[in-house]
Amino acid sequence: MNHKYFVVNKPYGVLPQFSDADGRPTLKSLGKFPTDVYPVGRLDLDSEGLLIITNDKNLNHQLLNPKFEHAKTYLVQVDGDITEEAIKKLEKGTEISVNKTKYKTLPAKCKKVKKPDNLEERNPPVRFRKNIPTSFIELTIHEGKNRQVRKMTASVGFPTLRLIRLSIEKLRIRKLKSGGVIELDKEFLYSHLNIDDKPQVKKKKYSNDNVTPYQRKKSFKPEKSGIKKGYKKR
Repeated sequence: MNHKYFVVNKPYGVLPQFSDADGRPTLKSLGKFPTDVYPVGRLDLDSEGLLIITNDKNLNHQLLNPKFEHAKTYLVQVDGDITEEAIKKLEKGTEISVNKTKYKTLPAKCKKVKKPDNLEERNPPVRFRKNIPTSFIELTIHEGKNRQVRKMTASVGFPTLRLIRLSIEKLRIRKLKSGGVIELDKEFLYSHLNIDDKPQVKKKKYSNDNVTPYQRKKSFKPEKSGIKKGYKKR
């Protein structure tokens, strides 16, 4: 199969999909893509930044499977001048709601940064409160719960105003303008994402409830378990 790899700097207000029944802007508005590719992972309508588009199932599996714990770094503009105490809480792990259940996030990396000189203005502009400052952080997480970064900053008292994914592992958007698209080769992408090129082989599982844990461990089949045919209970 001829695998294709695209990196997009997704703008605010663009859905991370190729069609929408309500007529909202989608990835189709950014360029012409092959018909068999799809976006990997979530980047919400109101979020911006790095998004990978491909038809490579192995890449999709390794990036989305939580056990691989790929580092994702976000530039976050928050409401208020974030404190060191809040940053330490984000690094330690905060309690958020996931599917209406309390969940504590894994340890993260967080640091306060200045507004980047090359940061493009958002369209529409960020709404913020008069006389209330805003600040920026870089937050690196290794999981991807729904709207996790926004929930994390809100949980420490600094709601997210703007969210941009800067990088996944060593793959980082630098000079790619908002709405820009570039095509990359497999070797470069796999190397920068720290992804294994070997296909993931699923192990067979026994589904017979009559097989004991010992038999499963030894890979015995029920008919070879030592029970003879015609045996009757006394």
